[in-house]
Amino acid sequence: MLKTADGIPCPFCQTIPHEQSARPMHAAQDVLPYLDYFRDKKQEYFVCLSLDSAMRLIARRVVTIGLLDVALTHPREVFAGPIIDRAASIIVAHNHPSGECSPSQPDISATQQLVAAGLLLGMPVRDHIIVTAKGCYSFRHNHLI
Repeated sequence: MLKTADGIPCPFCQTIPHEQSARPMHAAQDVLPYLDYFRDKKQEYFVCLSLDSAMRLIARRVVTIGLLDVALTHPREVFAGPIIDRAASIIVAHNHPSGECSPSQPDISATQQLVAAGLLLGMPVRDHIIVTAKGCYSFRHNHLI
């Protein structure tokens, strides 16, 4: 079992078996099946997906579990797991318990910070996806990444 960024074993964190990860993650629709487990949680979950150079999923990790309307993130915690995985890039995602898919200003700012950190590390952020019980929002699809 993988661990969260703070070293705690996590039932939602997992290394993805090769046969499941054979499909590249080019669009939000490719990623959504790996995000279903936290769509309807009452707290915000912030998750990082490690991708190999062919955009295939290596691992999924919960970075933080926050409050009703906020999950604090920092590039140090977000990139810790993907660095260990030797990932080529990442996709991040979080849920909005409110059911509203649109990003908040803090969501946009945090994404900009992660994109900048990813560029420095040579591990680009391919997308940031917000999920709710009703739908999703892709930063890439909406030209925010």
